[in-house]
Amino acid sequence: MAFEGLSERLQKVFSTLRGKGKLSEDDVRKVMREVRMALLEADVNFDVVKGFVKQVRERALGAEVMDSLSPSQQVIKIVDDELTKLMGEEAVPLNKAPHIPTIIMMVGLQGAGKTTTAGKLAKYLINNDKARPMFIAGDVYRPAAIEQLKTVAQQVGAPVYEEGTDKDPVEIVKNGLAQAAENKNDYVIIDTAGRLEIDDKLMDELARIKELAHPNEILFVADSMTGQVAAKVAHGFDEQLDITGVVLTKLDGDTRGGAALSIRSVTGKPIKFIGQGEKLDQLDVFHPDRMANRILGMGDMLTLIEKAQTDYDEKQAKDMAEKIRENSFDFNDFIDQMDQIQKMGPMDELMKMIPGMANNPAMANVNIGEKDIDHLKAIVYSMTPKEREDPDLLNPSRRRRIAGGSGQSVQEVNRMIKQFKQSRDMMKQMSKGNMSGMEQMMGGGMSGKLGKMAMHSMVKKQKKRKKKRLKKIKRFKS
Repeated sequence: MAFEGLSERLQKVFSTLRGKGKLSEDDVRKVMREVRMALLEADVNFDVVKGFVKQVRERALGAEVMDSLSPSQQVIKIVDDELTKLMGEEAVPLNKAPHIPTIIMMVGLQGAGKTTTAGKLAKYLINNDKARPMFIAGDVYRPAAIEQLKTVAQQVGAPVYEEGTDKDPVEIVKNGLAQAAENKNDYVIIDTAGRLEIDDKLMDELARIKELAHPNEILFVADSMTGQVAAKVAHGFDEQLDITGVVLTKLDGDTRGGAALSIRSVTGKPIKFIGQGEKLDQLDVFHPDRMANRILGMGDMLTLIEKAQTDYDEKQAKDMAEKIRENSFDFNDFIDQMDQIQKMGPMDELMKMIPGMANNPAMANVNIGEKDIDHLKAIVYSMTPKEREDPDLLNPSRRRRIAGGSGQSVQEVNRMIKQFKQSRDMMKQMSKGNMSGMEQMMGGGMSGKLGKMAMHSMVKKQKKRKKKRLKKIKRFKS
């Protein structure tokens, strides 16, 4: 997962500081040596690491300790501040033209994901700006590049201007812009050709397209898994084209984070978006402060809330809350909840956005992937319509039949049904005590699997308290 290696290493480093009432200069020096090694292992540019460590050390040794923070917490806060600064401090929006169309030129090497990112960007603009984007197929060299763009465009619901592979890309862009003006498209996304490495012919073509199109944005698409190489290539493109921003792709597969932590310092240009996953809706605005928090294990509740607000159906949430109030929540509703939660992204990534969960030892044994949710769905789909509506019908013989139909063991079926009933009972109790709170939890996307996990935690705590009470009663009786 994104920054996993770096995050674990830094959290381990800072765990040695916790509990210390006062930090000596030697403590700071040892910590900064470990931070330096962690960043270098994450494939961060050497000069960037050198400057970062120097800045943190100077601030840590000369900082006035805040009243609300211990000295160790102060050092962690300084690292958080400097990581945020390193990645750009705040999110940078797209440059928009004063009059339509806004022209966005996608550039980068082959294999970085330009065409897919172009589709994701169009999807983002449609969802957030109600835009009417158009693509221009400017890559006439890579086999099937135009067909790939047309496939992506069809999925997004946007037109593509193309003239085939025997035309000059500059001429294609010229004609495409005329078509966009005629159609009154408010965004034009130009998909340009890439190479395996920077060469003069490629840069000359891109420079001519830039001179013709006068793009409002030149977005360099970088494969984050290439580490500081991505920063070096971005610098080369910036020198030739004066790029306006960066999109980091494949961040979900980058356990190191070298590109994200190097590229801003090396180019001076902001990271505007990050791609995490292959689906066309998996493009997020890059927030440096939130990413720094996630790297240091502090969670990212703002992004989680935004995902919930974007992906969760408000009417369905209210209907679900009403069912919980009436105690009519059944397995059909459970499946709806699973679908809603899955829209928000991988479960383990969502859990890490909750403060305290990323470095919680209990999370090490929690493995909630797409397959796990699919197994739960398989169990429910193996039930009859009546069984889904009335879980109390599920006697042992029915459970054996469901196990056979779903390909799961009887034990797995029993465990799933038990957990479902516990969750339903807990939700019922919560609805009696605080329905508005329940509706907020449902509407905020914290129902279904996440809500279930939270409730299981509450159930465990209640059981522990009950055991303690029983022990006290036994001791009293004896």
